[in-house]
Amino acid sequence: MASNPIVNMFKVKEIRDRLFFTLLILAVFRLGSVITVPGIDANVLLDYFDNLAAQGGNAFASYMDFFVGGAFSNFSILMLGVMPYISMQIIMQLAVIIFPSLKRISQEDGGQRKIAQYSRIGTIVVCLIQAWGMSVYANSIPNCIVIENKVLFKILFMLTVTTGTMVTVWLGDQITARGIGNGVSMMIFAGIVARLPNAIVELAQQVGKNEIKPVFVVIVGIMFIALIALVIYEEAGQRAIPVHYAKRVVGRKMYGGQSTYIPFKVNPSNVIPLIFASSILTLPLTIASSFAQGQNSARWLTSLSRFLTPNGVWYNILLVILIIFFAYFYTQVTLNPTEIAKNIRENGGSIPGVRTDKTEEYLTKILNRLILPGALFLALIAVIPTLVQNWFGFPQSISQLMGGTSLIILIGVDLDTMSQVEALLKMHHHEGLTKKGKIRSRNL
Repeated sequence: MASNPIVNMFKVKEIRDRLFFTLLILAVFRLGSVITVPGIDANVLLDYFDNLAAQGGNAFASYMDFFVGGAFSNFSILMLGVMPYISMQIIMQLAVIIFPSLKRISQEDGGQRKIAQYSRIGTIVVCLIQAWGMSVYANSIPNCIVIENKVLFKILFMLTVTTGTMVTVWLGDQITARGIGNGVSMMIFAGIVARLPNAIVELAQQVGKNEIKPVFVVIVGIMFIALIALVIYEEAGQRAIPVHYAKRVVGRKMYGGQSTYIPFKVNPSNVIPLIFASSILTLPLTIASSFAQGQNSARWLTSLSRFLTPNGVWYNILLVILIIFFAYFYTQVTLNPTEIAKNIRENGGSIPGVRTDKTEEYLTKILNRLILPGALFLALIAVIPTLVQNWFGFPQSISQLMGGTSLIILIGVDLDTMSQVEALLKMHHHEGLTKKGKIRSRNL
């Protein structure tokens, strides 16, 4: 038992403290997910969503609920979770790439701190916009609001929800600094995992009522296990480009004369294109769905809300297109073949069998061959929830676990957490979590 890595995790005081601190923060996050925003009758809200579920449910509400662990349908103070922060971070990453002035700021001393500050300010703006939409959505629910002054309610609602999101981001930062793993990703992970028990109960009830055939459950279960294995296998895959460096003398020392390699992953952009695409589609979906609930809503808002339904055809077509676009865009920017080739030449390196002046062309060709399969793989993962829901009749709460952002986040955060614990165990001279192989962090 002494060599058991699980036991060793709790023997080392640092790891034990980090684990307990992370669990404490996640417990606070889950507690905040059930505290309703002031001015809303929680009983009326509960009856409304129960009736909505009896009529087949609301695709938008289920989609938003999944990443915040049910906080959206509770209209809790943490109903937006960390999604506005992630959306703003994505926007800032693209802005740094597009605008030279921001790029210069990011490369200065303390520039990254300024960019992070801009991201937080932008998060407040995104939260206020989404909170305004949610207040309109709440106003469309009969007898839901107990405050007679609607303007006062909207101001209170927007301030409360925006504060809740910023507190959630702060809690995530505390997990990053004093806990285990990437805190923001851990908050999303906790929200998804919190929905698992209800999803399993809902699936069991539908199987008991013969609404879903047991053979479909077995087929989807096997497919789910295969998908997990495929995602892990794909994450570990890489194309190694060998590089040889010539010997050179600088002063009295000799440098170089070694061989190394450039590791190009099978999916160079990781999960970033999927998160980019989902975030870009979520923002207009939130606004359109919220304002479409009003009595005086415009027809085009209602049409846009239906057009962007998460389990609809057009939503998934746009999602696939955006995933492929961002896969090429993000990879070409982060893994710029021109910069890589320039660094290799400046350090006296060369790729065996490739002329020095053809290095950039060779690297571009390799990247292009890797990007398309990786993007198509992400697109397949992204549309699987819709296919499972439409083909097998699974409820949305279960189908969303079969693929898409949720599956990759679950696997990615799990691998990231394992790598953090692995590093801490080895630092304290204990065996790692695995005896064979190496756990790699996804760096979400």
